[in-house]
Amino acid sequence: MEHSLQERRVRRVRHELKLRTLQVLRVEHPHPALARVVLGGEDLADFLSLSFDDHVKLFVPDGAGGEARRDYTPQAFDAARRELTIEFALHGHGPATTWARQAQPGQWLKVGGPRGSMVIDPDLALVLAGDACALPAIRRALAEAPAGASVRVIALVDDAAELALPATAAPVEVHHCRQAEDWLAALPRALPAADEGFVWCAGEAALMARARDSLQAAGLPVAAMRVAAYWKRGAADFHDTLA
Repeated sequence: MEHSLQERRVRRVRHELKLRTLQVLRVEHPHPALARVVLGGEDLADFLSLSFDDHVKLFVPDGAGGEARRDYTPQAFDAARRELTIEFALHGHGPATTWARQAQPGQWLKVGGPRGSMVIDPDLALVLAGDACALPAIRRALAEAPAGASVRVIALVDDAAELALPATAAPVEVHHCRQAEDWLAALPRALPAADEGFVWCAGEAALMARARDSLQAAGLPVAAMRVAAYWKRGAADFHDTLA
């Protein structure tokens, strides 16, 4: 069967699933609504994360004597220093956010994964879109983008300062939206030419379902997009892939 250009230029890599016990080394707050927690330990000796789309499972106290499991992006990994950075948006009141608000150096955290990576050819024009929960992955994608890459960011956040986008070698076009309808309207306008790009979206489930429908209506093939629901209003521990 003939595969599309996007299917040939997006690789899926599986990793051995492993549970690691890591120690909090540093906690930074580049923005009041953001906690950047740096974890370290010998368990990271064989850690592997190949894509900004990767997820690890964090095991945090659930407030009732047990553990809650939440998916987070490995925002950065320094193999030489054996340091893994996780970013937490501090908007909500779930167990992971509660843990991040009180995180201090010396504490321990169990981390599982990632299970696999979606590796996108850097020659593909990349559109990165989402709400505040998508920002850690977007920041990582920008930090790792090569000089010749083409990247557009469409972010749905109240405060532009919350973007905290890193320095990047690639030219980046940034659209900041405060309203969901404006974000949805901007998405199809940012599409790359056919067979030349890939669109990555992540955020609230209902909004992501509308984003998927909008992209498909604009003629973008499923092989050229990934749309993930990172959270759902009124639901805990929600994560789903819509396209």
